[in-house]
Amino acid sequence: MADIKAWLRNRFGKSARRAQEESAAASLFKKPETAPIEGAEAERALAERGRRAWEASGVFSVGWCTDVGRVRNHNEDALFILSSEQEANNAAPPFGLFMLADGMGGHQSGEVASALALRAAAGWLLSHVYFPLVDGTDRGADQPSLTDMVREAISHANRVVTRDYPGSGSTLTCGMILGDRLFVGHVGDSRAYLLRVGQPARQLTKDHSLVNRLIEMGQLTEEEAAVHPQRNVLYRAIGQGATLEVDVFTYALEPGDRLLLCSDGLWGAVDEAEIWRLIQEAPTPQQACVQLVAAANAAGGNDNISVVLVETWRGQSQGV
Repeated sequence: MADIKAWLRNRFGKSARRAQEESAAASLFKKPETAPIEGAEAERALAERGRRAWEASGVFSVGWCTDVGRVRNHNEDALFILSSEQEANNAAPPFGLFMLADGMGGHQSGEVASALALRAAAGWLLSHVYFPLVDGTDRGADQPSLTDMVREAISHANRVVTRDYPGSGSTLTCGMILGDRLFVGHVGDSRAYLLRVGQPARQLTKDHSLVNRLIEMGQLTEEEAAVHPQRNVLYRAIGQGATLEVDVFTYALEPGDRLLLCSDGLWGAVDEAEIWRLIQEAPTPQQACVQLVAAANAAGGNDNISVVLVETWRGQSQGV
């Protein structure tokens, strides 16, 4: 914990002149005109912002944080966060779209590929799901299912990245919430977890990595995979071919459920038990995300680190 607090003090004690070099986490604070925010004052400012965000939300409470880490010199991760609620007669159900992409290290333009993949997939889902939902357009019986739409959005992103930046690559993990249903689409080794009160955390996605395949075949243990020289090699990712097999799943949500999306910079550095402890002890999803990034950096920060944490509604169920 001391390492995490030291990282927080160092992270948010930067001068305003270096603001353009900071990750999105630093933008949580309004930069002072005369002096940087230091130490305990920075942590209080973070907690206050998280508290206000929690009180303002009736359905979703969302936190996110991304950081370059301590070894890399640029961030190849990308995030997309959209939360929408309506208060009106015949209002559409609550809608949330949360995506995380990790540009593949060692490939050309990894950071460009991750950003483009998110824009393409998010744009497709907004055009085909969200805007018709807001307009009240009748989807009709002959329209594709929402599961198929998530699959097509990620396939569309793959075609765009393959066409525009051949040789690049990215993971892409998507969580779309509509009312009390969660739709997860996934390729690569970024992860989605579901945390439900009173139950063990559940990993919703499967890593499309060489070492995970070897574990499934009984040729590697998890301990051996963690230090394997090819542990970052993926056999399925955005930008690696004209066609792509996409994993898509749907789940029923309950009040208080938490959806965690994270890149391997978090799950590869911090023990899962510590991840759940930090989430459960944090007063808000935003503070949990910052603490998780701090923990990954305290463990070495060998990769870019990105986290999205969504807590579902606190009131009555709002089904589609």
